Amino acid sequence: MRRRLLIALTAFAVLAVFGFAVPLASTVATSRTQQLLLARSGDADRFATLADAAGGDRRGLDDEVRRYHELYGDNVLVVDARGALTVNAGVDLTDPGIASAVAAARRNQRPQVVRQLTPWGAASMLVTRPVGTGVQVNGAVVIEASTANARADIARAWAWTALGAVAAMVVCTLLALTVSRWVLRPLAALSGAVAELAATLPKPRGHADRPHARSITRRYGGPPEMRAVAESFDAMAFAVADSVDAQRQLVADTAHAMRNPLAALTIRLDSLEPAIPENAANTFRGASAEVERLTLLLDGLLTLAVAETPTAFPAEHAEHAEHAEHAEQHCDAAQVVADRLDAWSAAYASAGQRLVLDAPSAADVLVSAEVLAQILDVPLSNSSRYAGPAATTTMRVMTTPEWVTITVVDDGVGAAPEEIDKLTTRFFRGSSAASGGSGLGLPIAVTLARAHGGDVTVKPALPHGLSIDVRLPARAR
Repeated sequence: MRRRLLIALTAFAVLAVFGFAVPLASTVATSRTQQLLLARSGDADRFATLADAAGGDRRGLDDEVRRYHELYGDNVLVVDARGALTVNAGVDLTDPGIASAVAAARRNQRPQVVRQLTPWGAASMLVTRPVGTGVQVNGAVVIEASTANARADIARAWAWTALGAVAAMVVCTLLALTVSRWVLRPLAALSGAVAELAATLPKPRGHADRPHARSITRRYGGPPEMRAVAESFDAMAFAVADSVDAQRQLVADTAHAMRNPLAALTIRLDSLEPAIPENAANTFRGASAEVERLTLLLDGLLTLAVAETPTAFPAEHAEHAEHAEHAEQHCDAAQVVADRLDAWSAAYASAGQRLVLDAPSAADVLVSAEVLAQILDVPLSNSSRYAGPAATTTMRVMTTPEWVTITVVDDGVGAAPEEIDKLTTRFFRGSSAASGGSGLGLPIAVTLARAHGGDVTVKPALPHGLSIDVRLPARAR
């Protein structure tokens, strides 16, 4: 890839250098050509003026032409109106070009355009002027100017331009090499690290028939190195998906596999209860409580595994997503809160507590009623079990254009300040919590809320108690 990038950068540099050098060289040649042409045109005008003013005395004109020929080395020819020779300083009269130029000047024709000089161009150029004023032509002047000095100047300027272009190309090449190394060094290191990591990962298993495998696998374009990195990332994505899938499946299988032995153990303990002596009754009741706690823990793990599934494996719910395109899942949060109030009132009454609803207005959330009820059951269960006798739990629904927040707040014993941030950690139980519980309730609620674009936050209530906010995205009306 470095070679291809270097070639591309060098090609752009060559185009840039040539785009500057070629016009510069052409400008130098044009300028030097115009300089020579203007100088010789002025000389031809001066000789035409002298020839027109000389009349029959040509000695002054002859002296001027010959001194000019000796000084500059350019050949000069002056003829009269009939084409007869007046003065000749080195011009070859047999040259067809000279004869054509003299004839054109005697006809008062416009001089031909002089081509741009080059180091390998013609050795001379012809500059012509008619003698006389207006339409009266009394002769012609022809200067055969040497282009040797001009061509040498152009060659020298072109040589410096070429040398500068070569130096610029060398600098651009070195710069391109430095930039390509600087840009590609992290990519090369990343590619090597990804390749080494991908080589240690297990082979993906059975992804061809899985929906999310079809969404990950694609044909990549670009350089081979980039395609290799992309394919390695795909392999890692498959491996991570397999690992998470296996982890989730392990939790689910373990929970299911242990349920039957625990159910059998519960039945055996129940059957043994009449035969337990009085001095072992406390131990027997402790064992039964531990079995119940273990069953509750397994149920919580299974619920947590299922709750994490939408986040870890969105493609496995493709059928659900396709259905959601036609029927968006939403519910009225106020109605679900009212249902939860009715469902939990008896439990709160038996615990000597009160559960009240702070008259909410209708608020649609982008969550199904079943999921929202499962989330709200967690703080309601916690407050009924841990808030303490005579505590009052209040449910409120607050809405904004984008969010709906359902608050479950109690005025019970609450939790220690240093434990507030730990209450959403798996298996953590506050010091004020009663016996029982698995420490998975709030983590399950948080996982469900985040899987649907929301969140659950826990904070202390004033003057005492605990407040749990369930924030979910509102459905646009």
